[in-house]
Amino acid sequence: MKKIILSAFISLTVIGITMASAQTQHKLLRHVVMFTFKPGTTDADIAQIVDGFRQLPKKIHTIKSFEWGTNNSPEKLNDSLTHCFFVTFTSEKDRNDYLVDPAHTAFVAILRPHLEKPLVLDYWAQD
Repeated sequence: MKKIILSAFISLTVIGITMASAQTQHKLLRHVVMFTFKPGTTDADIAQIVDGFRQLPKKIHTIKSFEWGTNNSPEKLNDSLTHCFFVTFTSEKDRNDYLVDPAHTAFVAILRPHLEKPLVLDYWAQD
């Protein structure tokens, strides 16, 4: 009987450690990028920039997910920010590697001449 109880205790402990480890591995670092384009930026320029950002996950393996969109809030609290890009990483190292990756650097060079107002916020997603 003691062996059965000890075996059950060990099994439950291993399951608990495995579950805790799995939860830790699923922490996600969100990198939120919002901006407004300078006056005179054409629709073609914007399309090129959006497409360039959309291509980054194919070029940079540390990006775990990506989505983007334009503001459509009726609250009008966007402070002129029009575009939002949402990039997900699993570690700060992955995010930091992304920031200096040549593909990201090349994208920023295309964006910079058209960028009026940027806002970047990174956070660890909480349940």
